[in-house]
Amino acid sequence: MTVRLPVVLLWHMHQPQYRDALTGEYVQPWTALHALKDYADMAAHLEANPAARAVVNFTPVLLEQIADIADNVARHLADGAPLRDPVLAALGGVAPAEPERRLALLHSLVRAQRARMIEPLPVFRELVDIAQSLAGPERVAYASDAFLFDLAVWYHLAWTGETIRRSDERVAALMKRRRAYTPADGRELLAVIRDVLAGIVPRYRALAEAGRCELAVSPYAHPILPLLCDFNAARESLPQSALPQHPAYPGGRERADWHMAEAVRVFTRTFGMRPAGCWPSEGAISNEALAVIERHGFTWAASSAGVLRGSLGAQAVDADRPYRLPGSRLTCWFRDDGLSDLIGFTYAGWHGDDAVAHFVGALAAMAERHAGSPHHAVLVALDGENAWEHYPQNGFHFLEGLYSALATHPALELTTPAVLAARGIEPAVLPQVRAGSWVHATLATWIGDADKNAGWDLLCEAKLAYDATLASGRLSREQVAAAGRQLALCESSDWFWWFGDYNPAEAVAQFDQLYRRQLTTLYRLLGLEPPAILGQPVSRGGGEMEQGGVMRRATSG
Repeated sequence: MTVRLPVVLLWHMHQPQYRDALTGEYVQPWTALHALKDYADMAAHLEANPAARAVVNFTPVLLEQIADIADNVARHLADGAPLRDPVLAALGGVAPAEPERRLALLHSLVRAQRARMIEPLPVFRELVDIAQSLAGPERVAYASDAFLFDLAVWYHLAWTGETIRRSDERVAALMKRRRAYTPADGRELLAVIRDVLAGIVPRYRALAEAGRCELAVSPYAHPILPLLCDFNAARESLPQSALPQHPAYPGGRERADWHMAEAVRVFTRTFGMRPAGCWPSEGAISNEALAVIERHGFTWAASSAGVLRGSLGAQAVDADRPYRLPGSRLTCWFRDDGLSDLIGFTYAGWHGDDAVAHFVGALAAMAERHAGSPHHAVLVALDGENAWEHYPQNGFHFLEGLYSALATHPALELTTPAVLAARGIEPAVLPQVRAGSWVHATLATWIGDADKNAGWDLLCEAKLAYDATLASGRLSREQVAAAGRQLALCESSDWFWWFGDYNPAEAVAQFDQLYRRQLTTLYRLLGLEPPAILGQPVSRGGGEMEQGGVMRRATSG
């Protein structure tokens, strides 16, 4: 019997907490937009091909936001509850009167990838061009309510997944109408968004229960586990890395355990099953981080082949198989960085058929190289959200062709880590792990830069205040729980990702302000006056925003 080479596709879905705890308002629209476009499309591709298999990894903070926004839209349609996302609220006919907020909305409603999301839609392209001509304090008054409403409708249509456009008659009718939308049209589009968001979890749960995908999870609020455990982990790959003034994150090891325990709780409540696998935030691992993951009952975790190379040093690196630390039962997978980044950053500019043929050809060559081995497998893992807006039709033809070609190839087998574990695939010995992530196999994206370190020092001070307040015993059990969850949001990796003068100034400003407001909320939950320094920016950035302001993750190397 021919042994086919197992291939695991892992799509990681993550958005940080965009809700401003001080106002209850969502300051960025990305959770709803990616659900409408990417989470829905990926589920549809798996549903359309019974032979397709994949791992889909969710962060719990994303799952909670999807549920919260879905509920908010449903309540708005049912009884008029205010929409807490200003971009969604524009579909409810709410255009702010204040020039500053009106200008902010105008800016928000043009943030889309120009070549793939704006240019193919002639009416939207015309509206965007007009909006950009009005996007100044002295001209925004010329943007009428009717214009903003049409722009808002087209903006959400542009962010609608290709599979929805092809299957939902409501969307097709709205696109055909072209202009002069009515409040009823806005409600119709909000109903589409409600249905899509409410369907995300049930669709993936059904796929998992049918054995057609494996669901995995990241630490609750997407913290960098190695850095929570030990700042010195950054120096394992970069010995000269500058560290924050605080020598360590206070009680960080306990916080790492909290994030993993809460991830299991939220995932199990959401999907009705315990997770077996974990994609650690940003694929960041260390010996200690892996021990934390294993302690919470996970059987596998995944990172980058770059981390494996750094860990094995002079030894020959065979990334196309699982590994295990001595004395551990946790299986470690390491993604093929080259293949993963081809999907994330290269194939968007190729014809879909050519990209599929190139990708499958590379895997077929690997299958020939590992012919007959029962212990080799290839992991392809990447951001499951931000690449597709750079593809024609949101990657529809590429993903459809990819699943079809891999599912029918005689030398390749689409599968998941759970299936391989049940089959008894044998991990190789990994003597130790050099701490790193899927970005350059280091932790420098989150620590070492002066601004990033300043962000950590603010967090350390807040954590010390949190510890002292809890030790005083003056908070109720409910208050302690609320403060602990708010602290988790402050521990997210996303704030530190964006700090630094090499990042786009607009994105840095947005994340900087939200980070400081998250910390401010923590102090207030503790009954403390927030320090004055939280009124000052941590970082200002200096680069240009890419493709209209959409976020895209960096390559691994």
